[in-house]
Amino acid sequence: MDIKTFVTVVSALPPEISVLAKGPTGIGKSQIFHQIGKNLKMPVVDRRLSQMTEGDIIGLPELTDGVTRFAPVDWFIRACKEPVILFFDELNRATIEVQQCAFQIVLDRELNGHSLHPETRVYAAVNEGSEYQVVDMDPALLRRFWTMAIEPTTEDWLNWAEGRDDIGEVMRDYIKNYPSSLRYTGELEPGKTYANPASWHRLGSSLKFAGYFPDDVAGKKLPDIFYPMATGFVGVEAAVSFTDFVRNYETSFSAEDVLDNWKSSKLKIDKITNDKKNDLIHKIIAYGTLNNLRVDQVLNASEFVKTCSDEMIVNFFNLVMETKDLDHIRKFHKTLGRLVTEIVNTSDKF
Repeated sequence: MDIKTFVTVVSALPPEISVLAKGPTGIGKSQIFHQIGKNLKMPVVDRRLSQMTEGDIIGLPELTDGVTRFAPVDWFIRACKEPVILFFDELNRATIEVQQCAFQIVLDRELNGHSLHPETRVYAAVNEGSEYQVVDMDPALLRRFWTMAIEPTTEDWLNWAEGRDDIGEVMRDYIKNYPSSLRYTGELEPGKTYANPASWHRLGSSLKFAGYFPDDVAGKKLPDIFYPMATGFVGVEAAVSFTDFVRNYETSFSAEDVLDNWKSSKLKIDKITNDKKNDLIHKIIAYGTLNNLRVDQVLNASEFVKTCSDEMIVNFFNLVMETKDLDHIRKFHKTLGRLVTEIVNTSDKF
């Protein structure tokens, strides 16, 4: 199941239904559940069971009024007192004892006499694949979950990465052009580094920290550190391909480069390919759906569109007409509609 569908379904399930997500490492399973937490406006209590002992869940024994009992841990008591998402990561890498504790929480929604809040949700994730050291899970435990294997798509990752300042447009363009590089799906050799969605994110963050963010160095002579840093995160093959892509990258432009800085951007934008101009048209349309364009922005956008081919101008008109978002109809009439009129009135192509 793709991530978008998974998030939609899980968000719609009742609180008492526990959820188990299965999939290979590095696809962002924990981030998916944090996204569900945002959707439901609930805090996420995140616990990695592979790093926990039995006492980390049931607590430690204490003597109270001459009676020995287990003092519950703080995070579990929180899940009993208020609605939270209780997320158990790496469930199948936990010890049998820890799994049994999780079993009671999933099965009975309580532990040692402390019951979960009625609105608290219990979610878990497991890694799948022969390359992982895992403990076989009790079939009785598995039956208590709504279980689904997650197969993230390239579109899932691109949507997640859009606007992130630790990913950037250059890396997004690379994955868009070479989607198979996002996650290696062949047989894994022990000790060899392979690309996955999480490793691309770590690479972007590390390059930014080092001062060699792809958006800043694209199309230039790359620093010597760029390739070896990429190799350590995504492997040799992906690093070679990505480094070459960044080195030869054709500079990309934003809607603001046209709308606000047309005079200074014109010469550079004139040199980009038609594919890039089409991308820029889409960006201008997206900008116009969210903002009321000023008169000067309309004139600048008109000048840009008139540099495009007849086919792209027709595509621009179609994109305007195909927009069905009723909330933005008034804005379109005031902004992009004005732009269409300006192009028709001033272009010698009409």
